[in-house]
Amino acid sequence: MRNAVIRSTGSYAPTRVLQNAYFDQLLEEDVSTWLETNLKIKERRWCGEHESTADLCVEAGRIALQNAGLEASDLDLIIVGTDTPEHISPSTASAVQYRLAATNAGAFDLNAACSSFVAGLDVASRYLRSSPEFKHILVIGGYAMSRYLDKGDKKTVTLFADGAGAVLLSSVESGSRGFLSAKHHTEGQFHEWMGIYAGGTHYSVSQEALANGDQYFTFARKFPKEKNAETWTRMILSLCHQLAVEPNDVDHYFMTQININSIYETMDRLDVDRRKAYTIMERYAYTGAACIPMALDEAAKNGTLKENDLIFMVTSGGGLSFAAAAFCY
Repeated sequence: MRNAVIRSTGSYAPTRVLQNAYFDQLLEEDVSTWLETNLKIKERRWCGEHESTADLCVEAGRIALQNAGLEASDLDLIIVGTDTPEHISPSTASAVQYRLAATNAGAFDLNAACSSFVAGLDVASRYLRSSPEFKHILVIGGYAMSRYLDKGDKKTVTLFADGAGAVLLSSVESGSRGFLSAKHHTEGQFHEWMGIYAGGTHYSVSQEALANGDQYFTFARKFPKEKNAETWTRMILSLCHQLAVEPNDVDHYFMTQININSIYETMDRLDVDRRKAYTIMERYAYTGAACIPMALDEAAKNGTLKENDLIFMVTSGGGLSFAAAAFCY
């Protein structure tokens, strides 16, 4: 049986490093202590003056291609998962396809907010499993949220950062390795609680919007504290039931890196050692749709991931949108 197998990974973060002390000075108060004590964040990367989401995605994609030993012309499809696109239209993926010279690849964006990358993995895996015309698909999670931050809002400016991660999936004859399953869950009643609300057809960019700062990302309302941990736990248990495994059988968990405490609480609810949850937020803060593939790439490079490891990727984002996927690495 043909399956979608993770052939390679790649990631890229901007070279501009901002440590917590920068925000102490920017906000004229001590935020370092809270960030390091509660979120474990010490530094993050922001785009340079002329960098954008496509720049980050192109670099991550190039690295994934190099690691796979493939040329861009070998790609059949590129999926870019992002909610910080290059433009409202056309797609970020079209720019990435052109700059990679992936002349034989179709390309499109997928926006499920911070769940976009895992949703894209699911879509790509099902293409590869069901259609022989697809052999190699590049899935990229890109995030340049620093472009949408109100630099005076300490709730957002200290948390969000930029980066991109890529996974190259190939269709191969595989016994147990590759894509196993995926789950999706949406709670649309929260769609007005968090996001960037100016710039679409519902609320166009206007002088009023700019005066109100509505072009920036905002937490409009406070989410229930337990929402991520409760939903992640439920989705993980659902995947485990489907695959006939126990939570402790999973070798590595990669979860949305927005709050270390939500990750710890999820692991505790599952009665799984917290060390099985791989985190990068200490050095990269929160990189949205990019955080899972960035963490995956780091774990692949440093030898944490081994062949045939069972990995779960579990994400959440605005909407609220949740996605989870299981792979045998």
